[in-house]
Amino acid sequence: MFGAELGIALDYRAIEADRDRFAHALDAFAREGGRGANVTLPLKQDALALCAEASARAQRCASVNTLIRDGDTWRGDSTDGSGLLRDLRGRHEFDPHGRSVALIGAGGAARAVAFALADAGVARLVIANRTPERARELANAVGSTSIATAWEDLSRAGAFDLVVHATAAGHASASFELPRSLVTPRTLCYDLSYGAAANAFVQWSRSAGATRASDGLGMLVEQAAESFALWFGRTPDTAPVFAELRRAQSASMADD
Repeated sequence: MFGAELGIALDYRAIEADRDRFAHALDAFAREGGRGANVTLPLKQDALALCAEASARAQRCASVNTLIRDGDTWRGDSTDGSGLLRDLRGRHEFDPHGRSVALIGAGGAARAVAFALADAGVARLVIANRTPERARELANAVGSTSIATAWEDLSRAGAFDLVVHATAAGHASASFELPRSLVTPRTLCYDLSYGAAANAFVQWSRSAGATRASDGLGMLVEQAAESFALWFGRTPDTAPVFAELRRAQSASMADD
């Protein structure tokens, strides 16, 4: 859709590869003429290891979601964090500066988001992960505004202006429950996933009393637009693409 908008012909397709086959699949893609790729969970940290060069933000968060072919090697970048910020500020009219944020999860996308939120000037960033060591490592890497909390201690963390869900629970159709004390009616609850994968968190958010709960479709579109700009040097208009994807999503849900 971005290519059609800007008159750029491209072939963009999905390639499935698990962690064991990821490097081989990427090599095969390059041999077939691949010039750029997006990387989804759980391969974003693996992608960094395959890059000959990476942007400062990708190195900082140890996560790559965008690959650019430079000659015979890959250059990596991370557009997840900036994509989230653009969606928060643009579509949700939410400025993270000076706000309190809970980040649930500490994987590849969560790492990019944590650094972006810290750079945006959040007053407090609390990171919780079922593997507490990963939460502590990320909090230490982000710096003074960030603290890690044990999963079982979330109920004592207080309420937040923004709660970001960044685990893979929705993709695995796993049910989960978070302390309702994290949420007030003014809290914005945001799942980095979109569509069906975000349903459980969005439903929990509303049941906990949040009046604003969203999936990550806007983040998907915004980070994709930045990836597109890295490949082609031109930034597309995201509004019509977001509107069309949301319309298609709503139609699909109605059919179900």
